[in-house]
Amino acid sequence: MSDKRKVRKAVFPVAGLGTRFLPATKAVPKEMLTVVDKPVIQYVVDEAINAGIEHLIFVTGRGKAVIEDYFDIQVELDQTLRERNKKAELTLLEGILPPAGTTSFTRQQSPLGLGHAVWCARELVGNEPFALLLPDMIMQGEKGCLKGMVELYEQSGGNVIGVEECAPDQAHKYGIVGVGDRIGEGYRITGMVEKPAPGTAPSNFFINGRYILQPEIFPILETQERGAGNEIQLTDGMIKLSRDQSFAAYHFQGTTYDCGAKDGFILANVAFALQRADMRSAVEGPLRELVAGLK
Repeated sequence: MSDKRKVRKAVFPVAGLGTRFLPATKAVPKEMLTVVDKPVIQYVVDEAINAGIEHLIFVTGRGKAVIEDYFDIQVELDQTLRERNKKAELTLLEGILPPAGTTSFTRQQSPLGLGHAVWCARELVGNEPFALLLPDMIMQGEKGCLKGMVELYEQSGGNVIGVEECAPDQAHKYGIVGVGDRIGEGYRITGMVEKPAPGTAPSNFFINGRYILQPEIFPILETQERGAGNEIQLTDGMIKLSRDQSFAAYHFQGTTYDCGAKDGFILANVAFALQRADMRSAVEGPLRELVAGLK
């Protein structure tokens, strides 16, 4: 069954170990590393809420309890801020606090891949369509990626994947979709392949870490054999689902920063700092001097 029921829930797989950021991630989950002054996970949650998501579902692992604490009230901190009349800080904290009962947490006990992490959320999602946002990927654009995807979903139904264009000779590094007829701000998907061999990609549209999926993906993932990296791959599950349901690609017009990689994380900090009126004047000049000094 494929329909256009409202997308109310979003899944955030946050169980990864973050080994590329050791030693920092020995004590701090990679999702809690800050881009300027907000944790990476906050940017992704903000994108989901801006798209109309009502229920946030986090698939966590050992050592990730701080994420749950972050989306809760810290009584001692609030009390101290009130005593010191720090109204701006209190307003800031209240603004990031989800309404009571709108966040859920479940565990992925074993690191068996993205497909397995999604499957771990099945009981919390239930029998309804849901969004999936990879928390390493944060985005800048006039319109939030998931918001645009929800708008396309309301036109197309079925399943929607966020995509962007890469250089054709880089397509072998990504999950790639083949595209057909235009629909809204995207295309009908004609096929999917995970990291195609050089020169064999059906297009240069790569999957950027945002999905809207129907619940029929869950029984597929439950019985799916392990794929690349000896993990349960979400792309393999979507390929099976596409035999019975339609898939559309939303073409995101913006910039995505992979904060799971050191270079992407640093670039995100620079880009988001320059975007802020309260910081641009303080950092733009020194950045130019740094770059000039490298010549």
